[in-house]
Amino acid sequence: MRWVAAPLAAVLTALAMAGCGGDGAEPGAPEGATLVLDFQPNAVHSGIYAAQANGFFEDGGVDLTIREPSSTADSAKLLESGRADFAVMDINDFGIARERGIDLVAIAAIVQRPLASVIARDRNEIRTPGDLAGKTVGVTGVPSDDAVLDTVLRSGGVDPGDVRRVTIGFNAVAQLAAGKIDAATAFWNAEGVQLRDLGIPTREFRVDEFGAPRYPELLLVTEAGSNGEALGSRVADSLARGYDELGRDPDEALDDLTNEVTGLDRAAQQAQLEALVASRAFARGQSSATPQVDDRSVNSWSRWFERSRP
Repeated sequence: MRWVAAPLAAVLTALAMAGCGGDGAEPGAPEGATLVLDFQPNAVHSGIYAAQANGFFEDGGVDLTIREPSSTADSAKLLESGRADFAVMDINDFGIARERGIDLVAIAAIVQRPLASVIARDRNEIRTPGDLAGKTVGVTGVPSDDAVLDTVLRSGGVDPGDVRRVTIGFNAVAQLAAGKIDAATAFWNAEGVQLRDLGIPTREFRVDEFGAPRYPELLLVTEAGSNGEALGSRVADSLARGYDELGRDPDEALDDLTNEVTGLDRAAQQAQLEALVASRAFARGQSSATPQVDDRSVNSWSRWFERSRP
């Protein structure tokens, strides 16, 4: 089944004029809603927690509960079943869910550029994508990994078949640190930061710098016709205020995250947030941070991903 770009653009802008809707609650009372994250809370979610800590969702008339995903959580199914009103989803998962007929719409971009990369463990041995020829490269097994790896390889003139591709799950840090593989697909804001902290002399090939367009890695989505869609404009506006706070004071936004979520390593999250901010991962255009979805960048992703699929 082919991914069609034009309908995607339509659903991304569908909420711009959405009404606030109602569920019979007392006028003026906040309406309850649930947001499920894509992963355990971390620095990339700081804008969401800044909006929550500063009462911006409540100001918008939404009593929002933020949930961590379980190990078996399926965001699309949670939305479809009504067990969640909003979900943070990787753009690839969003596209696949829509291919499967789940009518999802995106109301915000949590991250405005790709976080995917190919990370090599020895920056002296592997200086360019061309140096990956003949090397062993780990992938998680997620289909989008192949698109990322193939794009980086082709940018260096390497045929994708000229590397030894092994499935390692989500163990890139351990595998690279132990020298069991030469490179791996991984997130530069997470695994990339961890490897540097371990003193591994890595080299990163970020996919949007080696052949892929700049696209939003993470989206905040809801199901069309649901309570989430009715509340979508209010949640998006509240989230925009949270991103304003993150752009103004990233450290304060990180405090909002770590104060709410127990057990986080503050230093590790600080390093990740600094990498995100320095790379303008939250920024679109000239602004320091904005959650607005740019249809053109999403459609660019759609065309790139379609071309990159086997």
